[in-house]
Amino acid sequence: MEWLIIIAIMLFVIAPVMWLKPSPRQKRHQALRSQMGKQGVTIKLEKPPLHHFKGTMPAYRWHYPQSAPGPDFLLVRDSNASEALAPYYAGWRWRIAPLRPLPDDAEIALKALLERLPQDALVLQSTAYSLTLWWWESQTAERFATYLPDFQQLQRSLQGHSDRPTAPPILGDEPPPSATSKSDQETGSS
Repeated sequence: MEWLIIIAIMLFVIAPVMWLKPSPRQKRHQALRSQMGKQGVTIKLEKPPLHHFKGTMPAYRWHYPQSAPGPDFLLVRDSNASEALAPYYAGWRWRIAPLRPLPDDAEIALKALLERLPQDALVLQSTAYSLTLWWWESQTAERFATYLPDFQQLQRSLQGHSDRPTAPPILGDEPPPSATSKSDQETGSS
């Protein structure tokens, strides 16, 4: 009888420790995020750009160089899109279409990527700052790594094709009004 009490107490002490141990799914997500982070992908849990969505979702981001921003567009998988959205390709719809036509190499890379993405990939978004995939992380790091060359090719094809023109600042012949010479300050004139 004493042994049963000792075993029960030990199980009572060990049980909370077992709850802290990560599940196989959590271990897979941790390995995936770690591996993609090493490949230069930024991963955050954020609210996706979907209507009536509550909670957060993993967002995998490939940043454009600051000197070469990308176009603005938002593609949603048919399963999460309204019929009112314009169809694009391979079960994806434009929620926000790019203002200018995409370059041919970007169009080819985008279509190839959309054909390959897993079914739990719900949104592909491009802003001036980054290309973002919103998905539920159903695959292992090794499997998702096969998509990296496609994302990198698409990112290279889109960078520098911003919807907003990037013009250098206009430089005039006169210095800005806040810049005054030392002699002007000494004489009190401006």
